[in-house]
Amino acid sequence: MENTHILFWLLKDIAWCMVWRPLGLAMVVPTLGIAIVIAWRTRAYASELAHNLAIVFWITANSYWMTSEFFGFDTVHVTPTITGKHLALVPFLLGLGILLYYYLVTKPRENRAATATL
Repeated sequence: MENTHILFWLLKDIAWCMVWRPLGLAMVVPTLGIAIVIAWRTRAYASELAHNLAIVFWITANSYWMTSEFFGFDTVHVTPTITGKHLALVPFLLGLGILLYYYLVTKPRENRAATATL
């Protein structure tokens, strides 16, 4: 499943690069769908879940950014300093936040618990 996921992701990004809208938009569904399934399947392992959720948010941000360019709202100003493309920062930052929480809170807690049982 992970290998198929990479294939869809590459097809999406190649379509974005080549401005092939139908293919790029079509590849969002399987790319994001498989990423969500992978995250769900790894939910019992905090490390894997955190990284896979970060990937889900990365693909979400990446897909939004691609869509904003395809439909021309990437340069539209939402505020005087924020354009449509900048809104992709929301899912990018959510993914980063999940990883920061894992590395700053969850992993140290796991390490302390492992040390306490020795």
